[in-house]
Amino acid sequence: MQEKNKIKIAVGVTGASGAVYAKVLLDKLWALQTQLSEVGVVFTENAKQVWEYELGNDTYKHIPFISYQTNDFNAPFASGSANYDALIICPCTMGTLGRIASGTANDLLCRAADVMLKERKKLILVCRETPLNLIHINNMKTVTEAGGIICPATPSFYSKPESIEDVAATVIDRVLQLCGIEQESYRWGEGSN
Repeated sequence: MQEKNKIKIAVGVTGASGAVYAKVLLDKLWALQTQLSEVGVVFTENAKQVWEYELGNDTYKHIPFISYQTNDFNAPFASGSANYDALIICPCTMGTLGRIASGTANDLLCRAADVMLKERKKLILVCRETPLNLIHINNMKTVTEAGGIICPATPSFYSKPESIEDVAATVIDRVLQLCGIEQESYRWGEGSN
């Protein structure tokens, strides 16, 4: 049974460039775990390779959350009956976005996204690509019309971030806010954090 007022979140990490976004997200979820009842994580094989290349380590192997394989359709968030509140795919490749937009639930991430949409729960895709072609834009439109949230990995700079992780946090803080997770972060018009 889900603890009252605590959130169940699934996190998907794909092979888009931007492993730092996933790292910051997972670190923040761990720091905010008192607001969470469960966190399940799925790394694609490409996500693991990109993490190792971009971050220079394999710390994804030691995340403090339950990990699932991309072909594990027995993962709880593969069904609406598990009552997860949100799925965050961060970073999200355009291929994953396209499969979600077309309803192709050929792996755990796309199936979980389909579940979030059909259950009217939060689906947040942190897309990381530039420039965008019309197919990408139309897929974003389709997912948005279906109830998903496109939260591009587009950092802000008015908080004057000092490190690459601070820059990534400007996106991740918005993602967590969209999920209803409370935290201290920079808010426009309220001064610095």
